[in-house]
Amino acid sequence: MLGDLTDRDRAILALEAAWPRHGGAKEETIRAQLGMSPARYYQLLGRLIETEQAVEFDPLLVRRLRRIRDARTDRRVARMRGFVG
Repeated sequence: MLGDLTDRDRAILALEAAWPRHGGAKEETIRAQLGMSPARYYQLLGRLIETEQAVEFDPLLVRRLRRIRDARTDRRVARMRGFVG
């Protein structure tokens, strides 16, 4: 299963694992190291963390990223429910 990850997939996960939680200039690093826009990076990362191969590659990272994503989604939904337009 681990063989199903591409070099790009592994590079995305490695960058995310190595990046300090509150570091700066991540967008520049994404462009320089991976040769893609930050928007594309986050699209791919979002899809990648849903795969079993990514979990096998780095289970702690993937589960942490899923928790962060889910918490953001929950906050967004809560804001929308509280919105009175």
